[in-house]
Amino acid sequence: QVQLVESGGGLVQAGGSLRLSCAASGRTFSSYAVGWCRQAPEKEREFVAGISWSGTSTDYADSVKGRFTISRDDAKNTVYLQMNSLKPEDTAVYYCNADPNFSMVVLGRGDYWGQGTQVTVSS
Repeated sequence: QVQLVESGGGLVQAGGSLRLSCAASGRTFSSYAVGWCRQAPEKEREFVAGISWSGTSTDYADSVKGRFTISRDDAKNTVYLQMNSLKPEDTAVYYCNADPNFSMVVLGRGDYWGQGTQVTVSS
């Protein structure tokens, strides 16, 4: 069992930056791939970024490539999403999810999910 808690969301102007954190508790977090998804009002949830259990593989949605960076610190049981050059269209609730299988988090189908953190980008 893995429990996930997101933090770091907030209100930022376009062009600004935020760093989201996904803190995990439970066993063997370092064995899990972790991904970030987001859901904007009246839109379907979409994959944003993912990182493998080893940290050696990452994947990004085309819409965030070059602007967002996912990383992990297993000593702190935390995965980060650094978001730069934010745009109003990045406004959404951001969720992290974890799964032993990297492909599943890339598909946004991890076994474990956090409650989400709101990111609002003003123009």
